[in-house]
Amino acid sequence: MKDLRIVFMGTPDFAVATLKTLVENEYNIVGVITVPDKQAGRGRKLNESAVKKYAIENDLNILQPTNLKSESFLDELKALKANLQIVVAFRMLPKVVWQMPEYGTFNLHASLLPNYRGAAPINWAIINGETKTGVSTFFIDEKIDTGEMIFQKEIDIDLEENAGRLHDKLMAIGSELVLNTVASIEKGEVETKPQVDTEDIKTAYKLNRDNCKINWEDSIDNIFNLIRGLSPYPAAWCTLINGNDKLDVKLYKVEKEIDSHSKEIGSIISTKKELKVVVSNGYIIIKEIKLPGKRMMDVKSLLNGYTFETNAKML
Repeated sequence: MKDLRIVFMGTPDFAVATLKTLVENEYNIVGVITVPDKQAGRGRKLNESAVKKYAIENDLNILQPTNLKSESFLDELKALKANLQIVVAFRMLPKVVWQMPEYGTFNLHASLLPNYRGAAPINWAIINGETKTGVSTFFIDEKIDTGEMIFQKEIDIDLEENAGRLHDKLMAIGSELVLNTVASIEKGEVETKPQVDTEDIKTAYKLNRDNCKINWEDSIDNIFNLIRGLSPYPAAWCTLINGNDKLDVKLYKVEKEIDSHSKEIGSIISTKKELKVVVSNGYIIIKEIKLPGKRMMDVKSLLNGYTFETNAKML
């Protein structure tokens, strides 16, 4: 058995689950590296990452470098004498960092690699209508998410599942996969295999305003998958035209109704209890929505205080 000294690198809640699992299994975490605190909110208060908050609660040694190549940070990292580094939802590391420990640096990624390399694998798996996804561990190399594979775990994606629920599932199984990976390294039994690239590999592009916008001319399934794949964050959006109102709204939960019709795409049908948008082969029924400056609400609450004109539409 190897005597492991582990440096953990991560930022959001997704990473906390893995760090917590390692701590609870009494692994020796000699350092935790996370992003510097950021000013946030109206009061511009310093906001600590989820990983930092957990590390403080558990008296772990924290490093928050602004530059991963700076001599001062590299000296601090070397002084920890780590022989294994684990990365979960952090950032791209320079070679001088990931090459440092004796047993390497491995990463947990929320997809079945080589598919969905990149920034938003959970979202894109749902947006693209996948029925399966999973988590992978691999040793880091010079490129993004391309290193030698260690382990994978596959799960089904439920047809109604949104990105938030899938995130939580993958967070749980991912922490267990990291635990298995560490145990394998600890025993000296780790075996790797190269990722095999094919022409049809799918990419998890960074989410932005353009690729989060709903195209109401698209198929009903594509619209439905986009909305659930971006819920609850960052949320799919579109522009509501209602009389003199021109509002960018976000949609969080919808249902689909298949039907043939001759109605105008994007037009809105509203009653006292229901709000739906006309699409090419049916209707998208809105269940949860957010108007600018308002909180997210169920559509019944919206319809209690907001009236849709007969020519209202979504763009």
